[in-house]
Amino acid sequence: MADKVKVHCDGGSRGNPGPSALGVVISTLKDEVIEEFGEYLGTQTNNYAEYSAVVAALGKLSEMKLTEADFYLDSELIVKQLNGIYRVKNPGMIELNSKVKELAKGMNLTFTHVYREDNKLADAMVNQVLDSQK
Repeated sequence: MADKVKVHCDGGSRGNPGPSALGVVISTLKDEVIEEFGEYLGTQTNNYAEYSAVVAALGKLSEMKLTEADFYLDSELIVKQLNGIYRVKNPGMIELNSKVKELAKGMNLTFTHVYREDNKLADAMVNQVLDSQK
């Protein structure tokens, strides 16, 4: 098992709010997939889905006893909020942001914004989950 991993997270909703899902892909630093999963979230906003992906990924890292990870998200807003560049104003997002901070205690994490094309596996997981709900 790797000491440090990459975590690609994505959340999406079809409509905002609308049917939502999260997708997470955990891989080695050499891009070998260790774990991937998605989850249907019901009717939620896109930002809720994005934060939920980070929360779910942190839970999985904890289960896997991994404490070092580089996170990659295609939501610039969420990355800037998690890095403390932007304040979180929405009450629902404040709660999720706090949950991320709580789960991240004792972990060495980075949060980086990437473009959608650099987050294809997590994006595909989101769409796979949403498509399965039809």
